[in-house]
Amino acid sequence: MKTEALRELLSHMSLEEKIGQLVQLPAGMLSDGQLTGPALEMGLTEEDLRLAGSTLSIIGAEKIHAIQERYIENHPHHIPMLFMADIINGYRTVFPIPLAQGCAFDPHLVEDCAAIAAEEAAAAGVHVTFSPMADLSRDARWGRVMEGTGEDPYLNGQMAAAMVRGYQGRDNDLKKPERLAACVKHFAAYGAPLAGRDYNTVELSERSLREDYLPAYQQAVKAGCVLAMTSFNTLGRVPSAVNRWLLRDVLRREMGFDGVIISDWAALHELLAHGIAADHREAARLALNAGVEIDMSTPVYCKHLKGLVEDGTLPVSLIDEAAFRVLTLKNRLGLFENSYRNAGPEAERKTLLSAAHRQKARECAEKTFVLLKNDNDLLPLSAGEQVACIGPYVEEIKLNGAWSIFSEDTDTVPLRQGLETLGGLNIRYAQGSPMLDPGSLLMGFQTMVDLPNIDAEAALREAVALAKTADKVVLALGEPREYTGEASSRAEITLPECQLALLREVARVNRNVIVVLFCGRPLDIRPLKALASAILVAWMPGTEGGPALARVLYGQSAPSGKLDMSFPYCTGQTPVYYGQLRTGRPFRGDYRTQRFFSKYLDIPNEPLYPFGYGLSYTSFAISPVRLSQSTLRPGEALQASVTVTNTGKRPGVETVQLYIRDDAASVARPDRELRGFQKVTLEPGQSREVSFDITEDMLRFYDLRMAYVSEAGAFQVFIGSDSTTENGAAFELVK
Repeated sequence: MKTEALRELLSHMSLEEKIGQLVQLPAGMLSDGQLTGPALEMGLTEEDLRLAGSTLSIIGAEKIHAIQERYIENHPHHIPMLFMADIINGYRTVFPIPLAQGCAFDPHLVEDCAAIAAEEAAAAGVHVTFSPMADLSRDARWGRVMEGTGEDPYLNGQMAAAMVRGYQGRDNDLKKPERLAACVKHFAAYGAPLAGRDYNTVELSERSLREDYLPAYQQAVKAGCVLAMTSFNTLGRVPSAVNRWLLRDVLRREMGFDGVIISDWAALHELLAHGIAADHREAARLALNAGVEIDMSTPVYCKHLKGLVEDGTLPVSLIDEAAFRVLTLKNRLGLFENSYRNAGPEAERKTLLSAAHRQKARECAEKTFVLLKNDNDLLPLSAGEQVACIGPYVEEIKLNGAWSIFSEDTDTVPLRQGLETLGGLNIRYAQGSPMLDPGSLLMGFQTMVDLPNIDAEAALREAVALAKTADKVVLALGEPREYTGEASSRAEITLPECQLALLREVARVNRNVIVVLFCGRPLDIRPLKALASAILVAWMPGTEGGPALARVLYGQSAPSGKLDMSFPYCTGQTPVYYGQLRTGRPFRGDYRTQRFFSKYLDIPNEPLYPFGYGLSYTSFAISPVRLSQSTLRPGEALQASVTVTNTGKRPGVETVQLYIRDDAASVARPDRELRGFQKVTLEPGQSREVSFDITEDMLRFYDLRMAYVSEAGAFQVFIGSDSTTENGAAFELVK
């Protein structure tokens, strides 16, 4: 439908119909077209259900087809409905959680995974995904770190844009039936809640907001995302859903976003709890004025917008503006011509969990594992070694992450099954260890003895006896899946004590312990570093996690992941991240020997493992940085180069990272900032030159007057294998 025809349609719609386009109802209210208990509790009428423009969390082609058919037939102008859902890291084929995907430092891989997720979800009838989450996450206590790609603005932006390209296609042609419309979230700064507590207040200076938190959303907008979701938090003490400056000035005018803005779940109702709105009528007025087009899962808009227009409080032009944006989205998806978008049982059968999709899930998982420690080259394992495989995650199938809500755990291949598919391995499994069920620990940190109906002592004895006779031990430990995701903040980001007890007892009889760590956030893993000889972070690896781990453990594939979020020394250190501002009393050294610096008395400032860190099964040497020139002028490009050499005995992949530091500026600047990365694959003894172009726009920031500029002066460029590299060279920006 052309724009003129769409405007003609709008002109013939009643006020009630237009408002209906702005209302999203949750699953359960529309499945049979009848008023349900929840709908009645919300005060909804059959007319409200008949006119609601979108719904969420209804999946399955047959079900959606039936609802769409009934909806179009009953709608006065036969306008189709939008079906939205949280497709975060896959639909039925589940990829590693986004936090893990960021560790691949591979936007093309992330784009491929998003494209597969879109294809599967679209086959099941979904139109819109609430992804990517572009929230910058620097506090591991916050449970939703698993849904983003870490602590760095640049990497976050690269990954957010890649996901948008995957969901929507590089041409952003949403009429293609295998595409999903992407919704960037949560605008803005949801990832910086005070104390790491979900839904909590965010306090940021405008400079920090603009330099650190907004860039990733901007990259998603540049990539073409067609929806944006408001965040739950306040920013500048104003809830995002009613922050007119944030939504209309920053998102629309400055960033150029022209899509649909949707609230998060019940956010307009929560304005009352915020103390911002006295009632739902006021909430409706504030939100529409601010620019929220769709009210998710509350009666605020459908019950109050009509009265606000009729009494002159709101101009009907605001309703028209919002409704037209929703109609435009439906038109971009081709729903007026093809309301079912080729979704159906046959498309689902061909697409969901196909062999090609499983293969890509395995490939992605292999590239996201991060090897943190590998003393004496304990990994990879060899087929001739006697290996004991112990721990609660050996046979665990809940490996998909907290937001894989449409997947089936039974589709997931666990570690043991993955190992058995390799064949010819000398592995013995502790039969008692699966009884140490991680899910049973959800409500508390019980010891093994506290768990009901479990002979914990017998299980521990078996595990220790098995470890004692093995050459090496693979100890599969982890944080229960339910410990991360929404509403899953933690004050102590440690492993359950029963698992640490198992580690201590196993390490007492066998020093060759390899911990495979399943988690949805960085954890305090000091006991693991102290007692294990090797640590491989598997995150929540998804459907093909078991086969991917088996291949990496036995050297058929080598780990190449790099941390996209620092692992803290302890919980009390959070938030900890590499790009912190320099202080007047900077400290480096032994925290126990000096006092009057910015430091702790009892722990180091540095994280246990920093951003960008990750080992391989080989070693790499990176030459000193070479600069093509010592000065840089606007309009020019300075080239920074290094030679990377594989100095080990195995092929490997190194992620070469470029960081820049502004030596002196009009405002305090980060110690260093990631400005580029490249992955290089090298055979043993092979070398390759890696070069980065540095341009003036990479040096810009918000100055004292909040102007986005670069300032003449000295800069340092660092190129290395993680964020702590001191391999650098100096240049000067001349203006």
